[in-house]
Amino acid sequence: MRYGAWLVVLSASVLSAQAADPTLYAQSFRKGATQIIEDKFEVKLSPEDPRYRERIRDSAGNDRYELTITPQNPPGDNKITSWRVQLRDLKHTIYSNILLAEQEPSEDAKNNLWWLNPNPFSPVPVRARRIVKVDSFYVIFQVKSLHFTPLDSPYLDSMLVEFEVTDQDPRARK
Repeated sequence: MRYGAWLVVLSASVLSAQAADPTLYAQSFRKGATQIIEDKFEVKLSPEDPRYRERIRDSAGNDRYELTITPQNPPGDNKITSWRVQLRDLKHTIYSNILLAEQEPSEDAKNNLWWLNPNPFSPVPVRARRIVKVDSFYVIFQVKSLHFTPLDSPYLDSMLVEFEVTDQDPRARK
C-alpha cells in the first residue's frame, strides 16, 4: 500500500473512532440489593416542557425511586443551557441524587454522568452513553438529539434523551 493511501485509511479510522459516542460507566455510592421492574422510555425536553418525572418500581411492584429531569439556567436567566438528571430513593430521602459515584462534588466524569451539558468543556460529552449501577440495577441514558436556538448560542430549545432501567449489566450485551 502506498504511503498516501495508508494515511487516508488511517485518517478515516481515527475520524470513525472519534465519531462514535463514548460509553461511560460508574457505580453509585449506594450499594444494595434492590432490583427493579425493567423499563425503557424516551424523554423529549423543551422550554415549553422542561421538566420530567418518572417513578421506577422495585421488583415487588412498589414505587421505589423517582427519576427527575430539571433544566439548568444561568443566574437571572430563564433560558436553558443544560439539564440535570436525578434519581431519588423514596424510602431513603436523605440523598437527593443517588446517580453520583461520590457524595462529594468533583470534576471526575464518573461523578458527573447526571449532567446533560452540551458545553464542549463539560466533564462528560453530551452524547455519551451513561451507565450507572445503583444498588443491584443499572440506569442507562443517552442524549439522542439536541437543538440550540439560535444555532450558535448556548441556549437549548430541545433535547431527546433515551432511558433504560434494567437488572442486567448492559456491558455484557452483544
